[in-house]
Amino acid sequence: MTYLETTAQFYSEVAQTPQVGLCCVQSSPLQLPGLKIPTKMQEMNYGCGTTVHPAELTNQPTILYVGVGGGLEALQFAYFSRYSGSVIAVDPVTAMREAASRNLEIAAQENAWFDPSFVDIRDGDAFALPVPDASVDVVAQNCLFNIFEPADLTKALKEAYRVLKIGGRLIMSDPIATRPIPSHLQQDERLRAMCLSGALTYDQYIQHLVNAGFGQVEIRARRPYRLLDCQGYNLEKPLLLESLDSVSFKVPIPDDGACIFTGKTAIYMGNKDVFDDSAGHVLQRGVPVAV
Repeated sequence: MTYLETTAQFYSEVAQTPQVGLCCVQSSPLQLPGLKIPTKMQEMNYGCGTTVHPAELTNQPTILYVGVGGGLEALQFAYFSRYSGSVIAVDPVTAMREAASRNLEIAAQENAWFDPSFVDIRDGDAFALPVPDASVDVVAQNCLFNIFEPADLTKALKEAYRVLKIGGRLIMSDPIATRPIPSHLQQDERLRAMCLSGALTYDQYIQHLVNAGFGQVEIRARRPYRLLDCQGYNLEKPLLLESLDSVSFKVPIPDDGACIFTGKTAIYMGNKDVFDDSAGHVLQRGVPVAV
C-alpha cells in the first residue's frame, strides 16, 4: 500500500466516524453574519488553519477547493460566491465526498441563503484537477499538501498553477516544521496521513511555491500547531510544528526573484522625496511599504 492509499483509507475512516480535533489547531470557525455552521461540519474540521480570507473572495470568484473534508470551508467559500457551481470541491475519497454532501444538505436547512448547488463536489485529486486551464480565480487547500512527498507536492502545485487564471490566488494552510523531520517519522505513513510527519521547513515550503511559478507569496498567519515530544516520537529533542497560512499569486516572477511578503514593513527616511533602487522598487519618503 502506498502512502497515498494509506491516506485515502485513513480519511475514509474519519469520514464515517468523525474524530474531533484530528490534526488541527482547535479554534472556532470564521464567524460570518448570517452563516450557521452545522455541528457535524465542525466535528469534521480536519484543517490546521484557515483558507477563507474575505479580502481574497470579493467579486464572487470561482473557487476550486482541493480536499473537501466535511464541507466546512466549501460552505464558507459559497458564502462569498452565491451561485450554482461557484465552488468546485474535489476529493478522491468516496466516503468523504458523501459525508460533505450530507453536511451541505444540513447547512441548506440551517441557512436560508445557501443552496447545495453552490458547491459542485467532484471525484478527483490534486494531481489531475478536473477543470480546464486558467479557469478558476482561487485554488484552496487546507492541511492536505503537507501530506505529499516532495515530488508529488511539485505535481500538485503545478496543477494548481495550471488551473488558475492569470492573477489568480492559491490559498493554503499547512503545517511546517521548525527543523527537518527525521526520516523515521517521514516514513510513517499513518503519521503522514495525520499531518504530523510530512511537513517541510518554511524555506523549503516557500521554495516549492516559487519553483511552481508563483511570483508573489504573502504569509497571512504563522502559529504553533503541534509539539512532537521525545518519548512519543523517538526524538532526541522536541520538534515544534507550526501552522502556516499563505496566499500565492499567479503573476510573473520578477527578474530579482519572487516577492515574499511576511508582514514586515520598510520606511524610507532619507533626504530625497523618493528612493528608487533601479530594480523596480520605489519608496516614497515616510510612506510604509510592505516587504
